[in-house]
Amino acid sequence: MLISEEWRGRIPGLGMALLLGCMAMLISSQLLWLSQFGLSILTIAILLGFLFGNIPGRTLSPLFFSGFNFAKQKILRLGIILFGFRLTFTDIASVGMTGILIDLLIVTSTFCLTWIIGVRFLGMDRVTAMLIGSGCSICGAAAILATQPILQAQNDRVTIAISTIVIFGTIGIFLYPAIFLAIRDLNLFFSNETVFGIYIGSTIHEVAQVVAASGAISEDVTGSAVITKMIRVMMLGPFLLILSSLLAIEHQQLIAKEDRAQSFKSWMNQLHIPWFAVWFIVVICFNSFVSLPTTWIHGLVVFDNLLLAMAMAALGMSTQFQVIVKAGLLPLQLAAIIFIWLLVGGALINWGITVLLSTDITGFNDFFPGDRFIANLDFKFFWRV
Repeated sequence: MLISEEWRGRIPGLGMALLLGCMAMLISSQLLWLSQFGLSILTIAILLGFLFGNIPGRTLSPLFFSGFNFAKQKILRLGIILFGFRLTFTDIASVGMTGILIDLLIVTSTFCLTWIIGVRFLGMDRVTAMLIGSGCSICGAAAILATQPILQAQNDRVTIAISTIVIFGTIGIFLYPAIFLAIRDLNLFFSNETVFGIYIGSTIHEVAQVVAASGAISEDVTGSAVITKMIRVMMLGPFLLILSSLLAIEHQQLIAKEDRAQSFKSWMNQLHIPWFAVWFIVVICFNSFVSLPTTWIHGLVVFDNLLLAMAMAALGMSTQFQVIVKAGLLPLQLAAIIFIWLLVGGALINWGITVLLSTDITGFNDFFPGDRFIANLDFKFFWRV
């Protein structure tokens, strides 16, 4: 079978991305201590790509560019779609209205604050601020990768945003258990394990980091934390659709006033519907109503991990160290401010929503027992998120 010239040009870059992606999965499975620091396959893959792409005295050959671009675009989108097989609507029912409202308010407030503080007060470019905001508010590196096509963000900005997630998410892994240890015997609102688990799941960046932080406390904390976190992950699809629509509306408002027909036509032309986000939601619906064999789901998750790892490796290989250095300390300052907001503001939101709804949150595990959930949960797949 003949291979087109276009595909022949992609083979070197795709081959390198596949190799680094497999290396990341191998490292993650063999060096289990990395999971203690919340380093998932995605973060390992981008680090490998960055290291190989910035070897001193060597310049990346243009031979790889076509394949890397394909991995960062098409393969990334497929990876985001298959990400939906990790989620079901049962996750939503498990935390009830309290958990959903907490997640919704934290996602919305965190993204808006990141945008406002980054652009208005720190003078950052808004693309980097929005990438950091998507990662902090939803699900870390996966959310940043999914937001990149909508913002048409450059590789270096994506890498910078992901690095802030890794740094402050790792700090959170050690800080949250320390906070719980300090207040456990004080009979406070957050002294309850289920309550603190929802707090962890609604405020820490990545799923792997949530599992690492909550796992250091207890199984009950882990159960409520992971479920709450997965609700945030499910908000990725609607978030991308809303963001795309808002950007299209903003572009329309910058255009000189015209008649309504021309204005609507302009809006439609600028509205870039992220179809991969739509399919992401469709896959969640399918996974909720169609019961696939567990081995199939695990196989899809492993395959999805590989696709996302390839995209991350290609992203890292395409990022130059000098560009990151030029970005300075502003991204770290913004990420630090948002990290403090998630710690303090997130705690206030958790407390406020629970009190407002007068919910007996301590009954959470009666409806969805943490021990049964943990017993049936294969955490080695969550580490890959």
